[in-house]
Amino acid sequence: MKQKHLEQSLTLKSALQEGTECLKKAKVPEPELDAWILLEYAAKVERSRYYLDPERELSEKESSLYMEAIRRRSSRIPLQHITGEQEFMGFSFRVNPHVLIPRQDTEILVETALEKAENHMRILDLCTGSGCIIISLSKMILEGREPAWEIECEGSDISPEALKTAKGNADRLGARVHFIQSDLFENIQGAYDMIVSNPPYIQTSEIEELQDEVRLYDPRIALDGKEDGLYFYRRIIEEAREHLSEKGWLLFEIGWDQKEAVSNLMEEAGYTLVTVKKDLAGLDRVVMGRYNKA
Repeated sequence: MKQKHLEQSLTLKSALQEGTECLKKAKVPEPELDAWILLEYAAKVERSRYYLDPERELSEKESSLYMEAIRRRSSRIPLQHITGEQEFMGFSFRVNPHVLIPRQDTEILVETALEKAENHMRILDLCTGSGCIIISLSKMILEGREPAWEIECEGSDISPEALKTAKGNADRLGARVHFIQSDLFENIQGAYDMIVSNPPYIQTSEIEELQDEVRLYDPRIALDGKEDGLYFYRRIIEEAREHLSEKGWLLFEIGWDQKEAVSNLMEEAGYTLVTVKKDLAGLDRVVMGRYNKA
């Protein structure tokens, strides 16, 4: 948007039109949707209120905030880094450049873990990032079951900044989750009935080919799965055997082309009932297996 608009009164309707046009010129994907979300963010307006009074004038503060948000989005800064939040499993999570933005594909991992949930489970989320996986599990497993059910949920990450974000999300959402700073299992104690993880799984050579929003703004440490993208799967599959209870479950999010490789790694390490689940687009998204110590 051009500076001249500061001297004019923007209405909800004209702001939305102007914002959409700016994002289109910047070739931002889904410009209409992003322009609306940013208007909702800047003007605190819901769609129902918009349709009731599209000619409502924005205050100078709202106009400035909206224009700056459109400018930032036009430079391909992720929408979620502008608004500071992302919805996941029906919950609103605070996000920032220190954590991977929660994605709808990862909800398949949570839904699969929920199917395996039992009372008195101890659950660990490795590479927790924003905490969206383990917080959602904690909230949804206990929903309607307290005080009859008792579970213990923990999340770990190597990044202290990510853990600060995750703890803030847990506190805000009222989730009972304990967080541990750890390089995978380095500082993890005891055994778990379920371990879940969305580890870095992009091949190093492919990172530069990702969308600008991901390549430039998601933390590289949360993306880079080393040369073949399987580095963290190998480590977790191997080391998890010392931290899984008898018949404990290990569940991963995977890239669309990693089904065979991760399944084979799990089977070779002694996991049974190795199963793959697809996402809503029909792509392989989750691999899970059970470990029998005997």
